[in-house]
Amino acid sequence: MTERLRFGIATDQNLPWPTMVERWQLFEALGFDSAWNCDHLVQPSRPTGPYLEAWTLLAGLAARTERIRIGVLVSSNTFRHPVLLAKEALTVDHISNGRLELGLGAGWYEPEHTTFGVEFPPTAERVARYREAIDVVDRLLRNDTSNYSGRFYQLRDAPLRPRPVQQPRPPLVLGAHGPRMLRVVADYADTWNSFGTVAEMRQRNAILNEHCAAIGRDPRSIVRSLYIWPASMGEDPWQSVDAFEDMVSRYAEAGVNEFLVDVPPETDLGVVERVAAEALPRLRAVPLAR
Repeated sequence: MTERLRFGIATDQNLPWPTMVERWQLFEALGFDSAWNCDHLVQPSRPTGPYLEAWTLLAGLAARTERIRIGVLVSSNTFRHPVLLAKEALTVDHISNGRLELGLGAGWYEPEHTTFGVEFPPTAERVARYREAIDVVDRLLRNDTSNYSGRFYQLRDAPLRPRPVQQPRPPLVLGAHGPRMLRVVADYADTWNSFGTVAEMRQRNAILNEHCAAIGRDPRSIVRSLYIWPASMGEDPWQSVDAFEDMVSRYAEAGVNEFLVDVPPETDLGVVERVAAEALPRLRAVPLAR
């Protein structure tokens, strides 16, 4: 449960490795709460350009940062078996000394699946696989030895050692938008992540609260996280400090309490520095609505 607004940076891994390291170390020095990369085989907005793989890149960046929390926003369940994801998460949790936020989504960008011959099941099956995969990852990271018998995944006395640095496991950040996916969030998530308009986030927030009530879970125990992708919003929160604060105030009123804002390569880092110095202290001081 977060007691204040949280702010993270999402970066596109289309920059050279030395530049990525330099940027993540800058974001850490500026005091952002978290830094994230994304999980794609090609970048949806620049499909012909360069793009580094998410988890191997995250492991490298974990070793080159010290305090900032880190994660993949979010891992596509269509790309990896959940056992492999659990092992990758465990490894990065150790490399980062317990700074990992474990993001997981069902997968959505069909063109990259077609290009590389990766199976892209119908929506209903992807959601079913997603629920099972989360259960598998959750069990493996919580227990020394796990068993699971599902439609898509099975475990038989499966060990996961060593144990994670974070106990009982790294926080689960689950990407979800629709009602069925939000029920999965209610069951498992420490943080729910989505993107959309203020009205869409308000509606989804209400649906998640209803799911929590149905299973007897305190809805305040789930962080409500928004991924801000300026290219898809029709507005750029990095245009100025005022633009950033205006964006935060509108979404916070709809129940969002974590903001993960994309910083494309062309973003003026001077504005990012001013937001960190001027806006974040003011915004963090505002009490959260309960």
